[in-house]
Amino acid sequence: MTTFCVMKLLCQATRNENRYTKRFFGTLLAQMPQKRVVVPDSRKSNVFGLAQPFCTAEESPTEPKKKAAFGSVGRRIPYRILHVINQDGESLGNMHRAEALKLMDQHDLKLVLLRENAEPPVYRLMTGQQIHEEQLRRAEKKKASPKPGVVQKELSFSSAIAKNDLETKTKQIAQWIEKKYHVKVTIRQAKGSDTDMFMLFDQIFETVSEKATYLSKPKVAREGVNTCILRHMSDKELKAHQKMENQKNSSVKKDEN
Repeated sequence: MTTFCVMKLLCQATRNENRYTKRFFGTLLAQMPQKRVVVPDSRKSNVFGLAQPFCTAEESPTEPKKKAAFGSVGRRIPYRILHVINQDGESLGNMHRAEALKLMDQHDLKLVLLRENAEPPVYRLMTGQQIHEEQLRRAEKKKASPKPGVVQKELSFSSAIAKNDLETKTKQIAQWIEKKYHVKVTIRQAKGSDTDMFMLFDQIFETVSEKATYLSKPKVAREGVNTCILRHMSDKELKAHQKMENQKNSSVKKDEN
């Protein structure tokens, strides 16, 4: 009986000790500052703005819009209102594209875009022959324009030029050709002069023909003014020219024998 009472007292003392211990440590923990644990939300981002997708490729700059080649646009007209010019170069005013297409079909013509940046864009009704001639004219103009890095010199004189002055001009042209410059020659028809300007071009060309050729052949620039552009031959052209001259000399020798 005594033993049972002792065991009961020990158990009660143990329970009281555990209760007091929990109360003490609970009070201590309540007094300590608590660190707030923040769980990141995958749906939210601390970065403002839209996230850009990762890519190792370099961003290429926007390429400028290439100018369309001159020619018929067919029936593909993205603009609703157009300014139309007829085949004779006369303005027909602004009209709906359907009306412009109707005119094109009625007269069996073609529509060509002239100025896209105008308001409204300018189109012209042209025949196939007119388009072809304009394409040739633009190609000739582009060909005659000096390329980047190429120096172009200019000489201008009248058809009444004296023989000595012409020789001086021709020597100057030969020096520029030697430096691989382009040379634009302009001859003006002098009043009262009946000299053939194309014959003057031939005389100049004969002097430099061993190393030069025409970039733009002699032509009428405007009334009373003719022009041409000379350039240095390429290595391939020089070899072909020398080969042709050798063959010509050989045939002359055979004829003499």
